[in-house]
This record gives sequence, C-alpha cells and structure tokens, in this order.
Amino acid sequence: MKTLSHAPRRRLLLLSGAGLLLAATVSRRAGAANEIEISMSGTPTGSHVWFRPRGLLIQPGQAVRWVNREAGNVHTVTAYHPDNGKPLRIPNEAKSWDSDYLMPDESFVIAFDTPGVYDYFCIPHEHAGMVGRIVVGEVDASVRPYAATDALLPAAAVAGFPSVDSILKDTQVK
Repeated sequence: MKTLSHAPRRRLLLLSGAGLLLAATVSRRAGAANEIEISMSGTPTGSHVWFRPRGLLIQPGQAVRWVNREAGNVHTVTAYHPDNGKPLRIPNEAKSWDSDYLMPDESFVIAFDTPGVYDYFCIPHEHAGMVGRIVVGEVDASVRPYAATDALLPAAAVAGFPSVDSILKDTQVK
C-alpha cells in the first residue's frame, strides 16, 4: 500500500521537474533572442581582422554576444577605458569590461543598461583597426563622440569607427 500512496507524489515531482526544465529552456531562449551577436574573424592569412557588425544600435537592457569565429586566431573585446590602459570612450556611468583572450568558438556577453556610445577594441589587433562601436538608446546623431581622444589611438582604429549617424540610420554597420 505504501508504494501506491507514493506513486502520485513521484509523478507530481516528476511533472514539476519537467515543468521547471521547460520553463528554464524557454527563459534561456527568450534571453538569447534579446542578444545580438557580433562575430570576430579575419582573412585566412590574418592580413585583415574585424568585428561584424562593427557598428550596432541596441536598446538599454539588450545584451551583445561576441563570438570568435576565426579558427586560427584569438581576439578580445575590450572597452576603451582607463581600467584597460586606454582613454575613456564609453559613458562615464558605464562599467569597463575586458573579455580576456577568446579562443576559437568562445564567446563573451554583456548587457548594456546605460544609454550612450561605447567604443571597444581587440587588444592584439587594435593597430590593425579591429574596433567597434555600439550605440545604446537615443543619442544625438550629429555628435562625434570622443574626438578629443582620437590622437591617443592608432590611426587605423580611429578610421575603423563608424559614425553615430550611420549606426542610427542603418542599425548595423558592417
């Protein structure tokens, strides 16, 4: 008799566990849908490297996932910030970040809550112009942010940033 009385409890526990698993899966998918991917890659010879898209418009609270899609190279995703030995090129209230070296197929994700313009770079490839810009929320399209610090960066990096206006117009700049 005891086995019969425990059977409904076991079924209830199993059903509850399955429901929790389903809820967790749906929640993960919903979060992933709110993420936008930026790939990191380059030519087979390594003569050119990039973030794609290199310019991106998102809304506060959205997350960005950078994925190293290059089989034979490592990359980083690093904020222009004094914590990383660089001039400040993200909003004052925003937190600095550095992904550390990402091996092929590894990824790094952060959510952006503070509106503004965020410039970032790849540590080993900044001199090759591997930089990107994210615009979060609404900003003035005519602004040329961080122009005062352009002289502190490699020329290829400065040339690699898409304009705020083009990001606002197209939402993604390849």
